[in-house]
Amino acid sequence: MLFPKKVKYRKWQTLRENPKKIGPATRGIKVSFGSHGMKAMAPGRITSNQIEAARKAITRSLGKTGRVWIRIFPDMPFTKKPAEVKMGKGKGDIEGYCARVSVGQIMFEVDGALAPVAVESLRKGGTKMPVKVKIVARI
Repeated sequence: MLFPKKVKYRKWQTLRENPKKIGPATRGIKVSFGSHGMKAMAPGRITSNQIEAARKAITRSLGKTGRVWIRIFPDMPFTKKPAEVKMGKGKGDIEGYCARVSVGQIMFEVDGALAPVAVESLRKGGTKMPVKVKIVARI
């Protein structure tokens, strides 16, 4: 699983953002490294567990010749209080790390495989994502 080596602040504020006010992504919207990519079609948060599950599904489907690039990194900590705990008494312990994803952002890229194999592997990886995804080819 991915997580940062060192963080400046252990706990962040929640950053509840209105997706209508944010708008689409302006950076990381083109397929840069591979031939095909997985693009997010809705904003959301993707945990490091979900990124790892998608990576495993993509690499298993690609085979030995394919190469995978992960274009997102989970650097934002999220906290959770234990079950059946009363309100108050602080914020809660860090549960894990997540990555914020905007509309149009490329999350994964693949190369070194035939087009139908690449599209199918990215489709399988997209089923592990909590947001709707679209498979795009390099222009």
